[in-house]
This record gives sequence, structure tokens and C-alpha cells, in this order.
Amino acid sequence: MVYHPSAPQAGRRASLKRSAFPFLMLLLFFCCPLVHAGAEVSETGPITVRDLKAPESTVSEPALSTQEVGNTTSGNPRMAQSEPQEPAIPAAGITPPSSDEYGDVTAKDVGERAPSSATAGASSDEYGDVATEDGASAEPREVIADPIKPFNIAMYHFNDKLYFWAWKPVATGYKYVLPREIRGLFSSFYANLKAPIRIVNNLLQGEPGYAGKELASFLINSTIGVGGLRNCAEECFGLRGRYADFGQTLGKYGVGFGFYLVLPFVGPSSVRDGFGFLVDWTMRPQTYIGDEFFSYESVGLYTHEQINSTSFHLGEYEAFKKASVDPYISMRDIFIQYRKNLIENR
Repeated sequence: MVYHPSAPQAGRRASLKRSAFPFLMLLLFFCCPLVHAGAEVSETGPITVRDLKAPESTVSEPALSTQEVGNTTSGNPRMAQSEPQEPAIPAAGITPPSSDEYGDVTAKDVGERAPSSATAGASSDEYGDVATEDGASAEPREVIADPIKPFNIAMYHFNDKLYFWAWKPVATGYKYVLPREIRGLFSSFYANLKAPIRIVNNLLQGEPGYAGKELASFLINSTIGVGGLRNCAEECFGLRGRYADFGQTLGKYGVGFGFYLVLPFVGPSSVRDGFGFLVDWTMRPQTYIGDEFFSYESVGLYTHEQINSTSFHLGEYEAFKKASVDPYISMRDIFIQYRKNLIENR
């Protein structure tokens, strides 16, 4: 009598066979790479310094390397670990081997002057002694006294708020309404009005040639240039004058800054240059439009001049403040260097 399994038992056996097949495939998938890896990779044993030496075709090296790392040498590491060794002192007349990658490079090989014995070993900083060209000392930095610093800081913040709340919005709208060419005509007009300041101060500074050029430019621009709206003296005749003011004139004669002074509506200045500004104001033709020294007409023209000038330089003050750690100190230093250069180099 033959035994026939029931239908449920036959179904379980069939499901076991189906589940066993993927299991065997996964087992082979994970085990086969390990078997092949074990067959292909051989034991290399310990690697010594001698095994890393170059082949015979390359330049041969000494059998025992004496390259030092601290007090340890690759020639005898056991001795280096047990006893501290003194650094080897080369015998007289024997040059020690090169310690750099490219051999011994001297100053003569790269065209540099070898340091003298007096200066050798004198450097105390990481990069050696840094000096200016030909041994010249660095130019001393100009310093100005600032005894009324609280007042100056208050005036600096006043002018700062005045710029962002008044000058900049008005100049932005002014620039939007008037094209650059029209604003350029106003710039030439105001520059021509200040020609008497340049003429007188060039004479006082002993520059009669520039004073003559400024006088000729003033006459040409006032006539052919339609009241100074065009700079015909430079465009047509190539006449270029020289900037000069009374504060610069005083500096030429050795008058110092005095102390730092920030003027409202004007900006950074000094006692000397503030006095010079008042003297120059007397030489502006627009000063005499009204009955007073600071009349509404003269102040109004000065205000329009500053707005017109600001429209060409929008964004520069913002960039200056962004780049400065302390804008007050930076502006003071820039003013000092500008006025010093104006006196010494012009």
C-alpha cells in the first residue's frame, strides 16, 4: 500500500522548497567573495625599512639611514628608545649631509645676498627681519591730537545721520531726475566759481605759473564756457590748474594741524583747516550775494553744490563704513593722510 501525503502537507513541503532556494542564493552571494579573497591575498609578513629601498638601478643609499626624528634613528631604534643620544657633531672640514628635499641651496644659487655674520641669527620673529627696501626705516605715521574727542564723536554721528536721513535721499532723487550730463554742468559751474580761491592760494604758495593757468581758465570758462558750465580751458586748450586752499597754504609754511575737529555739515577738519575754510569762504563770489557773511543765498548755493557732488558718489560712504572696524578712527586717519599728501606732494 503506497502512502500518499495529504494536500496540506504537500503544500507546506512545496513552500519550504521555494523559501530554501533564495536562502541558498544569498548564502552563496555572501560567502563566495570571502572564499576568493582568502585564496587570492597572500600574507606579506612584516615590512622592514630595507624592503622599501629603491631598486639597484636607482641611486644607492647607505645601508643605515641616519635621518633623525627627535632622538630616534631608523638605524638602531632599540638603542634610541633606551638611551637618549646627543646630536652628532660633524668633524672639522666635513660638511653634514643635506637635510632638505632639494639638496643644499645657497643664497648665491638664487641670486640673493648672503646674510652677514653681524646679522645672522639676529631675527626674533617667525619670518625673519622684515625691513623696507635698502634698509630704510618705515615712514612714521602722522598723529593728530584729539582733545575734544567726545564732541567730535557727537558731530560725527550727527553728520552720519544727516547723510542717511537727508543728503542721501535728496541726492538719490536728484540723480534720478537730472541726467549725468546736466549734473556735470553744475559741477563745472561751481568749480569755476571757486577759481579765485585757487588763484590767490597758488600765489601765496609761490606757484605763479599755476596761478596764471587758473586765471586764464577762469576767463576762458566764464566767457567761452558760458559762465563756467563747460570746462573749455581744459577741453579746448589743455589748461590744467592746481588745487589750492588756505589750509594747505598754512601747512606749506609749517603751521601744524592744531587738533582734530569735526564740523557739523562740513565733516572732518582741524583747527588750521577750519580757519582756512573760513578764509576761503571770503573768496567765493556767491558769499557776497546777500548782506550777511552766511546768507541764505550763499548757504543755499553751497547746499546745492554738496547735493550735486554727492549724487556722483552715492554708495562710497556706505562701503567705507562697511570696511572699517571703527569708522570714526578710520575717517580721522584718512583725513590726516589726505591733507598731509596735499601739503607735501602738491
